[in-house]
Amino acid sequence: MLGILKKTKVIEAEIENYLITVLNSALIFKEGVLEYLDGNLEQVNQRVEEIRKLELEGDLLRREIKYKLYTKMLIPDARGDVLGLLEAEDEIINICKKILLNLSIEHPEIPKYLNPLFLKLVDYSVNSVEELIKASRAYFTDFSMVNNYIQKTNFYENEVDKVEEQLKRAIFEDKDLEKFSTRMHIRYFVEKMALMSDEAERISDKLSVYAIKRTI
Repeated sequence: MLGILKKTKVIEAEIENYLITVLNSALIFKEGVLEYLDGNLEQVNQRVEEIRKLELEGDLLRREIKYKLYTKMLIPDARGDVLGLLEAEDEIINICKKILLNLSIEHPEIPKYLNPLFLKLVDYSVNSVEELIKASRAYFTDFSMVNNYIQKTNFYENEVDKVEEQLKRAIFEDKDLEKFSTRMHIRYFVEKMALMSDEAERISDKLSVYAIKRTI
């Protein structure tokens, strides 16, 4: 079954550009975390600015899409769901920006031996966003694939939960981390990085409902 844009190509490119903006924010976030773990703080600051630009581009695109949906009376029965989906995905950009910004400001002291787990956490979190974007794209082009990508989003969210627990156990069992405040500081960033996949799963749940409504 085709998606809702089969007769409304006028905004298809703008929606695709918006989805790419969200995905690129997650990919830049991943690079920023890698650079932080490598000690490249200057590059992390640059990544924050890159995401800020994407955030602005996303806001402009979303407003343009909203304007066209209402002024051109496009897909009136699904208009609210489309805008709700796009607005929800804006939170992913916000999460990416806030985490990198806080890394650049607070400089948490992450032991090197935790780097592999942090990298795995970030990989799975970004994978969950990638699958959400695929599900969103399918909503506009091919409903039959939506649930397939949503299931993958949920899979990666579950993997994030496992790595999050591993990291927390490692942090609080490490005898070399003498200060409790240091442990809490690292734990804070673990939870924030895991939040991205939680948000992707939350949005995918909404998307699942939107897709079901379109098939009724």
